[in-house]
Amino acid sequence: MKYNRFEELPVWQAGMILAERIFAVTADKAFACQGDLANQLQRAGLSVCNNVAEGFERGSTGELLAFLYYARGSAGEVRSMLILCERMARFAHLKSEISDLKCLAESISRQLRAWAGQLQDSPIKGQRHLNQEVRDRREGQARRESFDKFLTDKIRQGRQGAQVPPAGQVPPGAKVHTAGQVPPDAKVHTAGQVPPGAKVHTEEAGEADESTTG
Repeated sequence: MKYNRFEELPVWQAGMILAERIFAVTADKAFACQGDLANQLQRAGLSVCNNVAEGFERGSTGELLAFLYYARGSAGEVRSMLILCERMARFAHLKSEISDLKCLAESISRQLRAWAGQLQDSPIKGQRHLNQEVRDRREGQARRESFDKFLTDKIRQGRQGAQVPPAGQVPPGAKVHTAGQVPPDAKVHTAGQVPPGAKVHTEEAGEADESTTG
């Protein structure tokens, strides 16, 4: 799937949720007398989504890859500090919240690792490195794919709309004549009846013609 803005990225959205929850948890009075722990947790949480956003906006695959690893490092930093909180008795009443934050940070790390792996195998250097020829080629490919989809949809709709009568069924409006039935306006001649305009030769006329030619 193609993303045009970093706000659309699922991993950025997850990082933003992580930061929000960290700020909510560190507002607890248990963090009041613990030196810089709350502030460090907050900065590490913000660093996750901020690094994803900055790397995306750089327009270079190499720089995006680097910032994804920065973000992953920050997610690891968050998990490390949360593990410390789990070990301290003063945070026992926040055990559930801390566990949820750890799971979310770990999920973000997996997403970042998967994305980084895809970028490492990608031949595209990034939007900043695209020249006009490459842009035109990619735009042309996108237009062709869009047109192919349009045609496919039209053909599918046409097949669904076409009504094909089953075998032996006569389409509506068709005229059917039973065996022996004469269609309207048809001219029928009985046995021995001569159609109008036809020339008839009798035996006497035939003899006269022979004598004349002789």
